[in-house]
Amino acid sequence: MKTLANKTIFITGSSRGIGREIALRCAREGANIVIASKSDEPHPKLPGTIHSVAKEVEDAGGKALAIKLDVRSEAQIEEAMQQAANTFGGIDVLVNNASAIQLTDVKNTELKRFDLIHSINTRGTLACSKMAIPYLKEADNPHILTLSPPINMGKHWLGGHIPYTVTKYSMTLLALGLAEELRAEGIASNTLWPQTTIATAAIEFAVGRELLKVSRTPKIMADAAYEILTSESKVVSGESFIDETLLRERGYTEFEQYKYDPDCDELYVDLFVDK
Repeated sequence: MKTLANKTIFITGSSRGIGREIALRCAREGANIVIASKSDEPHPKLPGTIHSVAKEVEDAGGKALAIKLDVRSEAQIEEAMQQAANTFGGIDVLVNNASAIQLTDVKNTELKRFDLIHSINTRGTLACSKMAIPYLKEADNPHILTLSPPINMGKHWLGGHIPYTVTKYSMTLLALGLAEELRAEGIASNTLWPQTTIATAAIEFAVGRELLKVSRTPKIMADAAYEILTSESKVVSGESFIDETLLRERGYTEFEQYKYDPDCDELYVDLFVDK
């Protein structure tokens, strides 16, 4: 297993939630973390900014660079990648974590809302990946990790919120396609998705606070991401990983530690994952 010490990890949407937790997990290994997110000022309802996470990263033992970034802007992405490379001497890993959620069917989804989630989820993933490739080509063990689900074509997943599903499945298609496009250059591209819902602000506000108590904390996704990013990029690529399955395969046995509510008996299975 390779180390993340002194590696530069560029994480979109990392001012809170899963992105923040991945940042802190990598920071504890001595990585350089680029916290790239729109949240540069405190939000009235949501915790965390790029600056608060930068301090946490440094407290955890890593080096931090906070960059305000809207993944819908090609110019901002290009500038952010260049700034990261100039600051740390390159980019070793891109984590496509930025995402927007909208759990409505076609009849109840405004086109401008679909345009928003598409521009962040699908186009944002493509744009960030494209801009990162020139830097990743120079890295020793380069990875692109996209937080999107395995493509489950079961009919029960194709009705309730297909506009959102289209954008998340598109992220996965991009990731799997990049694995083949970049295989000869040794750049890995994989996806990661949780077995259960994860206790984040996105879940709390988009679905409901009651779901938090039957969820796991973002720590499980961070541990799974670490296992992927320290794998050999020329070997582990083109995979759609589920956090719990991957961790069990890597020898993890203590999963009680990841519960948001220690007294929860049955966790809620996440979207696109069959029981």
